[in-house]
Amino acid sequence: MSFDLIVIGSGPGGYVAAIRAAQLGLQVAVVEKGELGGICLNWGCIPTKSLLKSAQVLDYARHAEAYGVTIAQAEPDFPAIIARSRGVADKMSKGIQYLFKKNNITVLSGQGRLLPDKKVRVEHPEGTSDVYEARHIILATGARSRELPAIPQDGKRIIGYRQALTLDHKPASMLVVGSGAIGSELAWFYNSMGTKVTLVEFMPNILPVEDEEVSKQVARSFKKAGIDVMVKSSVESVDTSGELLKVSIRNKKDEIEIHEAEIVLSAAGITPNIENLGLEEVGVELEKGKIKVDDFYRTNIEGVYAIGDIVHGPALAHVASVEALCCVEKIAGLQPAPIDYGNIPGCTYTSPEVASVGLTEAKAQEAGYEMKIGKFPFTASGKASAAGANEGFVKLIFNAADNTLLGAHLVGANVTEMIAELVVARKEKITGHNLITTIHPHPTMSEAVMEAAAAAYGEAVHL
Repeated sequence: MSFDLIVIGSGPGGYVAAIRAAQLGLQVAVVEKGELGGICLNWGCIPTKSLLKSAQVLDYARHAEAYGVTIAQAEPDFPAIIARSRGVADKMSKGIQYLFKKNNITVLSGQGRLLPDKKVRVEHPEGTSDVYEARHIILATGARSRELPAIPQDGKRIIGYRQALTLDHKPASMLVVGSGAIGSELAWFYNSMGTKVTLVEFMPNILPVEDEEVSKQVARSFKKAGIDVMVKSSVESVDTSGELLKVSIRNKKDEIEIHEAEIVLSAAGITPNIENLGLEEVGVELEKGKIKVDDFYRTNIEGVYAIGDIVHGPALAHVASVEALCCVEKIAGLQPAPIDYGNIPGCTYTSPEVASVGLTEAKAQEAGYEMKIGKFPFTASGKASAAGANEGFVKLIFNAADNTLLGAHLVGANVTEMIAELVVARKEKITGHNLITTIHPHPTMSEAVMEAAAAAYGEAVHL
């Protein structure tokens, strides 16, 4: 009943922490009340990407004539698309189970709760409970859909992202509240399925954390695809008394509009899962609604650590994973470097895709940098033209003082596969001229990176 490390939560933070700790020779247990792999693998990143792939295939089939291919009729089999998504998630969850077994990691099924003196109580599904102890305890409990007071979720007609992944039928209409990655991806998916989608965003632009030019490009693409985009707007209330929901929206003119929809999807952020963990009893300190940690994810209580969506930093799966590695390697006596939160890539898997890292143009200007900015549109890309994917561009922002990369902002087909080059460039202080003189293969989407760098320095030869 004693371990070197107990990890509470098996998401992309928890399972990475457990496996790395086992590799370093620690005896590890993982507490999980749901499916192994957590929200990302079972109800977030992975099943969502499966749905989006089905939508992309459908889009190709519907526009096959543009590629010289005749398809009589292409229609979505919505239940089959949902079933495929669940199958992909289940397979990945079984993969985590295999890795745990391979690394001799003990799985404790149930709800974990901290007790004093480095102990954890696990309340098992059958109603029993056991107490375990460990030299180190990592909290990796993730987050859930945030509920807005004006949009109380009932899980059937007013739903969060989890229910959006398993609807038993394709709704005729859907109103999506919040245009971050989750809201925008699901808005695009359901619109592709044939649902009439309205996307409502409180901020002046959809995907509000992205560079403004990127956000506006995605908004144009969404509108072209038939999505009704409302910015500077907020949902005031939802009337559930009728067959259709009546949604009162305060628009950018400060006027109330009534929109009818079969389903309302609330995608306005997430809430960290820090309740019922015993934090108060043990005395774990909080800061701004999250668990306060140092550079190596130590809380104020010796032997208790926290990673992922319950601590500061962007709530992204890959962030939780690198935090897990940093935390565990420090526990094991190694010397990991603290994470540079200024160099975290973000990806949104809409059509077109969005990928970015570093400062937006507005943030760089606000910080007082003198900039050199280069853009390369995919309308000038031979590979994009051949693929029929001309929407979007690559935008690079360099520091004029030393020519290092301040920010990179990509919108277009497959750009989520291109961003890593620019994350490395920022990490290693690669200059714009380094990017220009690095040979990129032709024809590829990725050569747009070289072209955008060349444009920033007046060396572009293809525009």
